[in-house]
Amino acid sequence: MVLPAIAAIGMPGTTELIIILVIVVIVFGVGKLPAVLKSLGAGVKEFRDASTGDGESAKDAAAKDAAKDVEKNL
Repeated sequence: MVLPAIAAIGMPGTTELIIILVIVVIVFGVGKLPAVLKSLGAGVKEFRDASTGDGESAKDAAAKDAAKDVEKNL
């Protein structure tokens, strides 16, 4: 019987999560980390909304995000 990859490997423990966090800080730097996490959180929220059918459509959300980016750059 072939097990799924996640079952064979197992969930990451505390040590592995700390190592991943250190690598993320090294790659993105401390200054950009809040922006990266904010983007990640927005992506997760958008995915949840799309999967449950709640909230606005993906096109509306993308248009609002684009408008916000334009406002920031002005």
